[in-house]
Amino acid sequence: MDALFDEIVADAMKLPLRDRVRLAQRLVSSLDDQIESDVEALWAAEAERRLEELRTGRVKGIDAAEAFRKAHEALER
Repeated sequence: MDALFDEIVADAMKLPLRDRVRLAQRLVSSLDDQIESDVEALWAAEAERRLEELRTGRVKGIDAAEAFRKAHEALER
């Protein structure tokens, strides 16, 4: 597998710059769907964890007005 990979890389490096850019863009875009899916799953797990903390009383929520006030203050610093 490493030899095949090295051969593909060597062939790709022989391409003109414009074609290497197009190849790189295509390779990166092929990763986007998987990465987005992984990130969505991580955020969903985080949301579930936080909801469970609220439900069990491990953390106490604050109202939206307070949250926005704190966010604005943090941005002004």
